[in-house]
Amino acid sequence: MTCVAALAFALVGLTPVAIADPPSPQPIIKTGPCPSGYSTRGGYCAPGSTARFALAKQGPCPSGYSTSGDYCLAGRQARAALPKVGNCPSGWSTSGAYCLQQR
Repeated sequence: MTCVAALAFALVGLTPVAIADPPSPQPIIKTGPCPSGYSTRGGYCAPGSTARFALAKQGPCPSGYSTSGDYCLAGRQARAALPKVGNCPSGWSTSGAYCLQQR
């Protein structure tokens, strides 16, 4: 093996693993004043250009999320979240009253 090939082979093991982006903002059912970055559209809160992913708050927000009124807003390193109903699906873990997608 040449020095160049050995170096290339060694660097492959050092390649950083991509971290998933936070979930994209989506319209959510309006349960109170819309969270930061969202505006009222009928019975929904519609995301604006600065909106972060949000979901209705059920107790404390899941890991990686912060409170904005009656909603939880995703932070920079937040994983996809959904309200927990029974056990979390495969590939998801529990965070309080929510299921978080594993990376």
